[in-house]
Amino acid sequence: MGLAYHMAGLGFMKLLVTGGAGFIGSHLVERLLDRGDEVVCLDDFNDAYDPAIKRKNISTAARHGAFTLIEGDIRDRALLGELGRRHTIDSVVHLAARAGVRESIKTPLLYEEVNCGGTLNLLEYARERGIRNFVFGSSSSVYGDSSAIPFSEDDRADRPISPYSATKRAGELLCYTYHCLCAMNITCLRFFTVYGPRQRPEMAIHRFTGKIINGEPIEVYGDGSSRRDYTFVDDIIDGILKAIERPFPFEIFNLGESTTVELRDLIRIIEAACGARAVVRRLPPQAGDVSVTYADIQKARRQLGYNPRTGIEQGVARFVEWYRGRAA
Repeated sequence: MGLAYHMAGLGFMKLLVTGGAGFIGSHLVERLLDRGDEVVCLDDFNDAYDPAIKRKNISTAARHGAFTLIEGDIRDRALLGELGRRHTIDSVVHLAARAGVRESIKTPLLYEEVNCGGTLNLLEYARERGIRNFVFGSSSSVYGDSSAIPFSEDDRADRPISPYSATKRAGELLCYTYHCLCAMNITCLRFFTVYGPRQRPEMAIHRFTGKIINGEPIEVYGDGSSRRDYTFVDDIIDGILKAIERPFPFEIFNLGESTTVELRDLIRIIEAACGARAVVRRLPPQAGDVSVTYADIQKARRQLGYNPRTGIEQGVARFVEWYRGRAA
């Protein structure tokens, strides 16, 4: 399906994108519309951060004739039933979730309800409607605080250290179960620290940029030696599109940049892009944080044709440009 499906002249796909008004989801929705697909976006505009930000994310898509917005919760089975009666969907891209390690420690029951129960509802919806292709947005956090780097899809992922990571791993296991029971094609994508325009406001690059520009102190947990595999959102969207275009019976892929950046170096990169120095306030490490994330993307390169192109300096510069433009 996917690109080959388009090129064969057989028509365009109609996709359900859950969480389609969020950071990653809104970028995916625009790319799908740009290439001629029809998109049904399901989003509950919850208050994890200002819902007005999410409405602005989809303001361009909302003017497109092939876009349908459904405001609702993936925990609402009646809503999904009505969606199924009104729309014939070819593929599901399930990105809706409660995100963030630290918040999951505060509200673990909410994370279980949305990330596990909601995912199960989406899988049941797909089964009941005979939808054959399902893409699930997972997370590098499923690897826990692993010392085996870079992280490979073959590594064990049974030692999560936060409720968020546990719910994401549970989502993958539910996906595998439905693949086995229903012969559904399911691809799970483990995202590694995604950043770029529209990034959620509580995430480090977004938070640091605002504070550095405004001359406010930034809070740094630990000594700054933690490392992350920062992945620009355009590269993630390329990977999702390739997963849509190349359905597998069941596969898990890492989507990262396959490069690590120390936190102290990230701050220097943001300072350079902002043209200002950071005032750093040191705090102890936080529970649930891991020391390193690092994606082995050989499998994704080989089987998906995934090829990230945006280095951290270029990506941060593009984010800061977006941030300043938004504030203007």
